[in-house]
Amino acid sequence: MTEAIRGFWVASATPLATDGSVDSAKLAAHAKQLFGKGVDGVVLFGTTGEGTSFNVPERVATIEALLKAGVAPERIGIGGGFPAISDSIALTRAVLGLGLRHVLLLPPYFDRSATPGGIEDAFAAIIDGVADDRLRASLYHIPQVSGVAIPTGVAASLRKRYGKVVAGLKDSSGDFKQFQAFRAAAPELAITVGNEADIARAIAAGGAGTICGMANVAPDLVKGMLDGKDVEVRMQAAIDIVAKTPSFLPTLKAILAAQTGDTGWLRVRPPLRALSDGSAFKRQLDELMAPAIA
Repeated sequence: MTEAIRGFWVASATPLATDGSVDSAKLAAHAKQLFGKGVDGVVLFGTTGEGTSFNVPERVATIEALLKAGVAPERIGIGGGFPAISDSIALTRAVLGLGLRHVLLLPPYFDRSATPGGIEDAFAAIIDGVADDRLRASLYHIPQVSGVAIPTGVAASLRKRYGKVVAGLKDSSGDFKQFQAFRAAAPELAITVGNEADIARAIAAGGAGTICGMANVAPDLVKGMLDGKDVEVRMQAAIDIVAKTPSFLPTLKAILAAQTGDTGWLRVRPPLRALSDGSAFKRQLDELMAPAIA
């Protein structure tokens, strides 16, 4: 499990305390509950975890708290993308020192005029700056959110330059042709998908598994996709419940609040705004989940 992220990983939501800090105890409990559903690991502070709203010290302190709560380091990945390369280096060094190996790296975002060469230089600057063979980096491709795509040639070149240190790539583009292009260009990379509806076809095409957000609220359905069950239509319907709302993350957290009876899950960081109630969304999900996934 340490060489690359494979199997069933959840892009975890981040619960917040009343003062807006991370509720680490609730996050640890959430992770353990997911492990009980067959989840292999959790990725913290990615897109679903509101990652860009948390600085380096906050992310490191959260990892320390989860380790103290008994969550094994090999079951934790962390979003390490920042506009400043020095922040990515600092975070990666810190978590490697705590026993983690899996760090998801975005290309530096904001400057959307970056060339493929410049994007490769940025990733190389992070890896060279960390200078630690324990690292197992996953490149994180989500251009519709970050604004900066990872060219397939860059992924292939980085794998060739750094070998197993560049262990994988998460494709959250939602475009299966893009997944296939990454597989063709860099077949040695462990490529996971973020779009739950693509899980079965991605695995059939040599994919490594999934790192996805919907597993926070529908882990059994995602597990069904991974196990090859005929649940793709239900999975897409579940995605649509959340994706067709004005804001994905507050809706996901509102469903978690309704599922757990814990209104603390409703809290988000600005610029997001919390929803007041997720019970209607929960009922829709319950209806999809009602037939047993056999």
